[in-house]
Amino acid sequence: MGANSLTLESLEIIDAIVRRGSFAAAAKELGKVPSALSYTIGKLEERLEITLFSRHGRKSVLTPAGKMLLTEGRKLLSARSHLEQEVRRVATGWETRIRIALEAIQDCTPLLRAIKQFTDEHPAIEVHLNEEVMGGTWESLSQDRVDLIVGATHPIPQSQGIRTEPYKRNQAVIAVAASHPLGQFWGKVSRGELSKHRQVIIHDSSIIEVPRSSEMYSENRRFYVGNMAQKIQAQRLGIGFGTLPYEAIKPYLASGEMKILEVEGANNAFDSLIAWKVANQGKGLKRLRELLLSPEASDPQASFSY
Repeated sequence: MGANSLTLESLEIIDAIVRRGSFAAAAKELGKVPSALSYTIGKLEERLEITLFSRHGRKSVLTPAGKMLLTEGRKLLSARSHLEQEVRRVATGWETRIRIALEAIQDCTPLLRAIKQFTDEHPAIEVHLNEEVMGGTWESLSQDRVDLIVGATHPIPQSQGIRTEPYKRNQAVIAVAASHPLGQFWGKVSRGELSKHRQVIIHDSSIIEVPRSSEMYSENRRFYVGNMAQKIQAQRLGIGFGTLPYEAIKPYLASGEMKILEVEGANNAFDSLIAWKVANQGKGLKRLRELLLSPEASDPQASFSY
């Protein structure tokens, strides 16, 4: 076996053949002739003393050894791509990618408005957006899975090099389907009455840290969902009640499908934050924060009333 049997170029060729389905299509993507790809694969098989592809008619299919090589090889190709991005970021100060986590209770529209302007200004920068819940939002930042979190709530984790800025005052409401038994109530609903019904709750998305809990009204009648879209639809269909962002359910309130419950002692308003690591000095992140906190990012027509 030669010392340089396996190269990143050969891994790229195998990856392209599998993705494109043939040597000819892979050669076109890579700007080579099919015979050059066949030669490279043949030499690699010879040096590794294995067979990577088996012929099935006109189609080349990976052998088990070939599948294993491709699976592990793609990790190397991904690592190379990440290294290249980091080198460019350090050299220019502009990131090649920005990862954002949005707290599930937040309306995504202001953030998407800021992202729209940012990507118009910087089309080469990739933006990745995920939804997180409660403690999982902070954890995604502390574990470096994202570069920016939007709409996080107190308390702020201590001693993790995190910088925060006030984001917005949020309005959340306890809502239920109009057809639900609670939808028949007029005036304030007691906590005791709520405890008789099922509460719809989003799982805290924490992986490492101890999950946080939202306010529980039902002790043993709960339905857990994975994201805000599922929660809204579950409550809209009458599975139970729960806290929802007012902006997200305005259409259902206007149509009469859902109803806001006035609950004794419930606090509908809360402050939220954006946060990032102090060590992250990227120009792209700085510009995105500026756009997100600008007056233009918020909807001047948005209001809260019931």
